[in-house]
Amino acid sequence: MENSYGMAWAVVLLPVLGFLLLAFFGSKLEKAVGRKTLAILAVAPIIVSFFISAWLTTQLSSLDPIARSIVVSGIPWIDVYGLKIPFELLVDPLSMTMALIITGVGSLIFVYSTGYMGTEREYSRFFTYMNLFAASMLLLVLGGNLPLLFIGWEGVGLCSYLLIGFWYKDLPNAKAANKAFIVNRIGDWGLSLGIFLIVVLAASGPSTMTQGRYLSFDRLALSLPLILQQHPALCTAAALLLFVGACGKSAQFPLYLWLPDAMAGPTPVSALIHAATMVTSGVVLLNRMHYVFELSTVASAVICAIGAFTAFFAALIAFGQTDIKRVLAYSTVSQLGFMFIGVGSGAYWAGMFHVTTHAFFKALLFLGAGSVINAMAHNQDMRNYGNLRKYLPITFWTMLIGGLAISAVAIPHVFGFAGFYSKDALIDAAFNATNTAIGGVEISVFAGWLGLFTAMLTAAYMTRLTWLTFMGKDERWRLIPASAHADHHEAHAEPLAATEADGESDPDGFFYATAISHEEQHEHELDSDHTPKEAPITMWVPLVVLAFLSVVGGWALANGGTFENWLKPSSAPTFIEPLEIPSKVPVEWISFAAAIVGILGAYLVYRKGLPKSQGWNDADWGPFRLSARDQFGFDAAMTSATVDGGGQLATALWKDVDDGLIDRFVNGLGAAAASIGSALSVVQRGLIRSYALLMLLGGILIVGYMTFALGLVHHVGGGH
Repeated sequence: MENSYGMAWAVVLLPVLGFLLLAFFGSKLEKAVGRKTLAILAVAPIIVSFFISAWLTTQLSSLDPIARSIVVSGIPWIDVYGLKIPFELLVDPLSMTMALIITGVGSLIFVYSTGYMGTEREYSRFFTYMNLFAASMLLLVLGGNLPLLFIGWEGVGLCSYLLIGFWYKDLPNAKAANKAFIVNRIGDWGLSLGIFLIVVLAASGPSTMTQGRYLSFDRLALSLPLILQQHPALCTAAALLLFVGACGKSAQFPLYLWLPDAMAGPTPVSALIHAATMVTSGVVLLNRMHYVFELSTVASAVICAIGAFTAFFAALIAFGQTDIKRVLAYSTVSQLGFMFIGVGSGAYWAGMFHVTTHAFFKALLFLGAGSVINAMAHNQDMRNYGNLRKYLPITFWTMLIGGLAISAVAIPHVFGFAGFYSKDALIDAAFNATNTAIGGVEISVFAGWLGLFTAMLTAAYMTRLTWLTFMGKDERWRLIPASAHADHHEAHAEPLAATEADGESDPDGFFYATAISHEEQHEHELDSDHTPKEAPITMWVPLVVLAFLSVVGGWALANGGTFENWLKPSSAPTFIEPLEIPSKVPVEWISFAAAIVGILGAYLVYRKGLPKSQGWNDADWGPFRLSARDQFGFDAAMTSATVDGGGQLATALWKDVDDGLIDRFVNGLGAAAASIGSALSVVQRGLIRSYALLMLLGGILIVGYMTFALGLVHHVGGGH
């Protein structure tokens, strides 16, 4: 049976092949065969991986649920002192769900990128990084043991640094990439310690030396829970350390800081990171190691509480943002918080359900935002938009669907957009959880209520984004003087794709319609003479596909418990008894009311256009919106504490400890040795007569001491 699933290796290795091909021959191929052909070569590996993943998923679904966990062996890797860590893949519902998301949604993002990045001079470098990113994420989710998961984990961290800082010559982009890399190292510190602790615990098992592969997930699932039950304190420690790693990758408070700044990268990168790959790693980790968290009430409660607070906090910050991509960035942080509410409540399948639906509508929203940004000369400030539905009809309707999906809009018991089904599933789980009680108080219940309130905020800020961008009669960019640069434009934020890429003609509209490269864009700012244009086919086709998935995806996966039943073999709770009683809280109707209240509230505020209190003059802004814009001071405080405080600590360690203590001690020892050497040098003059005299004196002293000693012995003996 294992042999029939060997194609799983192709899912991982095809993007690796694409990476190697582009890394070594990308520039030469571009010159030899043209940019369009290079784009096909860049996109083909991820598309083929998707079809293989779909085939494997079909094969897996035909098996009995208890048999849906297949280890696909590879070549040996580490074999030392009873520890065996081979290159192996685990094909199960969890890994294949993520493989479909990564390759499926990823393929759409790749296709979109071929047009979006059309004039970039380093076109091949971009797709080199993108293929490596996809390969790393696939290894993370398909890897059959903890070390392989860790390699994929670090791989996506590296690729996020490379892609966020793709335009590394711009200082803000380089800083954003550094911030993402450094903050993730904090999370990776926790993950590493958690893995080390699990290694120690797993190695203490009675059958460890005989089984060898005790770090493989199929073996861990059998042996580790039994060990953890005997060490509850260590179980909680391991769970919390793993959660620190999840907080870094999945941008949970307080380690969310890197994700909004990741907007410095190209928009397709934002879509790939936020929707299909990196930020879902933490949720995948918690699902894969679910038995560790089930055995710790404290860890489950912490996850639930942090997730709820992150969802609420990020939603508030979104109201203070004017950059369309930053609004979506904070919405991602908020939606990730929802996922952790579900996972912390023990409904691991619900967390993954929201991962799936979120991939649909968040990829749609980010790619739609990229279409808007391209159409608006790469001005990202929503205050300069308005009435764009007139110019960008496809982008408008698809983004409207995405906004309704993330807002969880539905007609209860009839039909809902994708986000409605997954969000309700995890909030309902929070109200019925029995594994988050601290001091007799079920933390998940508070998380559930806060989640419902945050759902209302989500609907409100997404309506704000949609209305300021597409609705109304005011075309606010017309107020910008012709040929004058916009004051609110983020310089060098994005490149424009073009009809001509390095001289290659484009009669079919493969690339974007305005031939302006990243290097040239600062000379082509948004002004009153600008006329927005709809995206080319390579960009709007992915939008339409994602819009379709955002409409029917949630309903199809929720129908008859399809998704829940699918994930049961790999992430169903082992130690948490499922509740058969219905929820005491009518979540479906409250969620419906929250979405309607949020949408109507935002409509009443923005129906007449951009309010003066939110206009270009920040002095007119209220204190809440100003605070939200600045993340309520948290980012500045963390930056001050880490950068400034770290600098002060380093200076103190240098001057007081290194220079003042260590150097002084070492230099003191050197000075003492020099003094002793100087004193001894008096008798080391190189004169033979001096040495002869010293030898004579030494001999006399030795003879004298021996004579004295013999006399003392004789005296003592006579006394006896």
